[in-house]
Formats: sequence, structure tokens, C-alpha cells
Amino acid sequence: MTTNWSGTYDYRAARRERPGTAAELQQLVADAPAVKIAGSGHSFNGIADSETGWQLDVSGLVSAPEVDSETGTVTVSGGMKYGDLVPALTASGRALANLASLPHITVAGSVATGTHGSGARQPGLASAVEAVELLTADGELRWIDATDRHFDGVVVSLGALGVVTRLRLSTVPHYEVRQDAFLGMSWGELIARVNDVLATSYSVSVFGRWTGAGPDHIIVKSVVDGEGDGTRPSISGTSWTPDTLHPLQAAGATPDAVTEQGGVAGSWADRLPHFKLGFTPSAGAEIQSEFFVAAEDADRGIEALLDIGDALAPYLLVSEIRAIASESQWLSPAYGRDSVAFHFTWKPDTEGVHRAVGIVEQALADLAPRPHWGKAFTYPGRLDFAYDRLDDFDDLRRLLDPRGKFRNGFVDRHVARA
Repeated sequence: MTTNWSGTYDYRAARRERPGTAAELQQLVADAPAVKIAGSGHSFNGIADSETGWQLDVSGLVSAPEVDSETGTVTVSGGMKYGDLVPALTASGRALANLASLPHITVAGSVATGTHGSGARQPGLASAVEAVELLTADGELRWIDATDRHFDGVVVSLGALGVVTRLRLSTVPHYEVRQDAFLGMSWGELIARVNDVLATSYSVSVFGRWTGAGPDHIIVKSVVDGEGDGTRPSISGTSWTPDTLHPLQAAGATPDAVTEQGGVAGSWADRLPHFKLGFTPSAGAEIQSEFFVAAEDADRGIEALLDIGDALAPYLLVSEIRAIASESQWLSPAYGRDSVAFHFTWKPDTEGVHRAVGIVEQALADLAPRPHWGKAFTYPGRLDFAYDRLDDFDDLRRLLDPRGKFRNGFVDRHVARA
């Protein structure tokens, strides 16, 4: 792998290794001048790059997940993809409370960057973590759980503390979900009641392009048993459609890669992600950005982005609005506040997207936006203006990695103090 998943970021690491045993991983970490872990390559910046060291691919260390029938937890390898975890959970009658838009991403990489699914009452993927097994720069493997005062700093770690070799996740009983698509809402109606719309059901996504009369469509994911009775949800000011709609359907994308909608119930694992595991998600060749604001500022965020919609249009494929419940992890984009995220899927035009992302950042500046760690942003320096616990995290980073084995250009620019 010489580029990220979409081919829009070129890795600069001089060497790449794929250890086959834990002992080999420990030796490589000891020998390398610097180390970063490359998971599924789904980041859109240099967070997983190692300009002066080596990239390690830990996919050779993935073992079968272990479900504890007494505690309901599952222990997984850090390099395991969510899509590969699903069969073991399904066979045990268990499930995760939330999933990201696509199941192609690794558990450790997703958690480390604060990646999330959707739901006004659902926190991100990191909130399922009960313990982390970390290989630190001194070669020690250690489990860190909530009894450790640093636990909330360890979970969303940016890969800057060590190699996450295993994680223990909480699970819930298996449940089923239906997806329903809605058309016809105006931007004005959405602004007037955005938080009500995003709280319509278990998970809600609003897709649009910040131009025209309103969003392209809204996808509502509802739990069929347990929390819901399986009846069709409704959103006033919209009309239901039986069709399965691709997030890029307004641009003519066909729904082959998209999980089934139309109100047909299915397993949580086949409905919470937007995209099927066996298909290329989204547009394929793309760049992504995402910015989180407090939920109470969501209406102002929409207004600000509509004001710049024409400037974004030449570079934008689609945008998505989602809600995420407050989280406790220090570097979670939803730390300490219920949040609404504005996600952007851009055309693979690096220079044009850089300009467009800068325009977005300026438009949202008064709303204390937090950029997603693994996606494209243009802020040049430390993100302490966005992440209140960044100094605490940097203290922890220096404690666990005093010689900077897991530093890279991204950490130097956006995390580390001089």
C-alpha cells in the first residue's frame, strides 16, 4: 500500500513491514527509527504516515474474535475490520450498538481517530471500548481499562501512544433495523427543526449538496425489535420512497453498493452501514472532510454552509449531516457535547478541495468546529483551540512514548507542544 484507500494521499514511509507474530511486531517496533500503523488506509491525511520511519501492517496478526458469553464483551485484534467481526457476533447472538457508514475499516484505526456512526442518542465507536491492549515503545504489552485514570486518553489515541494490538468491546443483544428514505424537505424546514429530524429514530442521515431547494434525501434507520415496533417512521414535510438510494443518487449513482432500504428489516450489520462490505463504498476516488459542532448550533451551521454552497459546488460530490451523542474520550470530536457532524465527500482534486475545505472552516469558525482526525483539514498548527484536553493527551503521549517512537509529521504539527 503506497497510498491511502482512495489513492488521494501518497505515503512517504521508506519501509513497510507485515509482522506475522507478536514477537516480530515487538522487534520491528524496537528496530524502527519511528513507527506508524497502516490499517485499512481510510484516512485522508498524514495521520498514519511515517516520514522518517516505517509503516507496519498488522493484518497478519488478526485472530478470531473471542465473545465472552458471561460479560457480553468481545475481544478483537486491532487490525480486524468491522465487516469481519460481524459473523462472530451474529453467531453468538450479539451486536454492536453502532457502526460507521462502511464496514471496510479496522477497529483500532476507527477508534483511534474518533470515527462514529449516527444517532442523536448514540455515541461513536470509541464508546464501545472497555479495554485496550497497547504495545508501547519500551516493548511492553499492557491492558489499559477504565480503572486507569488515563483510559479516556488512551482510547482515541491517533496512533501516537503505541500499537493497539487488541481491544475489548461491549456488545448488546442482536437486533434488526429497517431503513427508509424520504424526499422533499426544504432547507428552511430542516433549519427550523434539524435536531428533531436527526432524533427521528435510531440513526438519521441527511444528504445534500448545499445548493437547490433542499437536501437530496434523508435516510432513517429504525430498530425493529427492542426499541421500536417496526412501523414506518415519518418526517413531516417529506414523502417516503420505496427505493434504495445511494448517497450520490442525485449525481446518478446506482444503489448496487448500498445496504437495502425501502423499509425491509435486516440484521443491524446489514443496515447500519450505508455500504455493503463486498463493494467499493462511496465514490471510490474521493477526499473526505468532517467537522463537528455542538448540537444546539446545528441550525447555524447549516445556514453558514448554505451561504457558501456555490463556492463548494465545483468540488463537492455530496455532504452528510449526522448526530452523535456526547463522549468522554479526550480527543473524541464529540467530547463533552452532543454534536452534529457535517461530512463532505469531495472530488479527487487535491488543490481545489484544499481551497474548499478552507472556505468551510472559515464559515464554521464561530461555532467552535472540531475536525475529524482522519480526514482532510487545513488548520496549520496544534488543534488545542478545538480539543480542550489536547495538553493532557500530549502529557500522556510523552509519558508512554518519551523518545517519540510514534511521532510523525501529523503529531508534530497538530498535537505536540514545542
